[in-house]
Amino acid sequence: MQSARVSALTREDITAAAGRLRSTRSAKWTVIVEGRELPVRPLILEAAGVPPNDPTNSHQAVKLLEDRGFEVRYEGKAISKTTKVHSQVEVEDLISRLRGCCKGGESMVGAREREHRDDRY
Repeated sequence: MQSARVSALTREDITAAAGRLRSTRSAKWTVIVEGRELPVRPLILEAAGVPPNDPTNSHQAVKLLEDRGFEVRYEGKAISKTTKVHSQVEVEDLISRLRGCCKGGESMVGAREREHRDDRY
């Protein structure tokens, strides 16, 4: 759960903090701000002025930056909304195909419930 100060950040707050942030440590999640690639969570914590033990995690920081219109990257590769939508469709398609191939015989859950009923009588 992110703190209230993190939730209230504006694009301008984040851009100003990017100018102050000096980070050489590599990170999996990064963001492009004014041509610089910076680690996501440290940038958000700097912009909000909260300590490093703030409960905001990297995924919350990524969401906040995406909502503010920044380009977010994972391991150097750009993450786009269309990629997420396509991958969600692919996952749903896989699930529906798996459901179809598993129909037919008795399920393991059903068999276990029947055994349990039979044991009680």
